[in-house]
Amino acid sequence: MAAMTESRTLYEVIGGEARVRDMVDRFYDLMELEPQFALLRATHGTSLDNARERLFMFLSGWMGGPDLYVEAHGHPRLRMRHMPFAIGTKERDQWLQAMAWAMEDVGVDENLRLRLMESFYQTADWMRNKPD
Repeated sequence: MAAMTESRTLYEVIGGEARVRDMVDRFYDLMELEPQFALLRATHGTSLDNARERLFMFLSGWMGGPDLYVEAHGHPRLRMRHMPFAIGTKERDQWLQAMAWAMEDVGVDENLRLRLMESFYQTADWMRNKPD
């Protein structure tokens, strides 16, 4: 996903650190504020600070920017690290909706949002670990 063009990474195209941070912050703000994300919010415990920072770090590297997550925590092992949390279709869909809304709110270009949502869907669907 990181390679966008030969000369610019997705991280650069989206707007670098500031845009990734804004997107992640808006994602978690929506999770806190909007009742439609209550099930997703409930999977995160009392504070979103750790999740907020880890998603920012992960997305930075995933988009071709600094590999902050790997430097701090090693290989992401996304599915393994999410196994303690019950993730079904509803949680997946709430995650995707919150991220789509966050990207729109911070002004990510529509074509780029669509491209990202395809990748996010594949990963979010793969993270499901409980029957519906």
